[in-house]
Amino acid sequence: LEKVDKIVFHGQKTDKFGNPLEMATMHWPWGAGMFATSLGPHDACFVAGANWQKNSGLMCVWGAPCAVQKEIIEASKVNECAYGLVGRLIWHFVH
Repeated sequence: LEKVDKIVFHGQKTDKFGNPLEMATMHWPWGAGMFATSLGPHDACFVAGANWQKNSGLMCVWGAPCAVQKEIIEASKVNECAYGLVGRLIWHFVH
């Protein structure tokens, strides 16, 4: 963030030691393209494989099964935040 600020807003080309200021290459992190969208208490949809391109991703689960998935996600996340064993075991691999 500091490099972007120096390059874009201050017009600097080098750092304090004379090294060129360059933007780091970016990547799309694993799991960033998965979205569970609530459509009410008994309905939802889950999209996987989305990225920065419009209409990317695949809606792979919808309806009641996705509502159950949404409840599992919520319950396990709350359990993790309460430092519960099950939630920590599940979310350890996500974070």
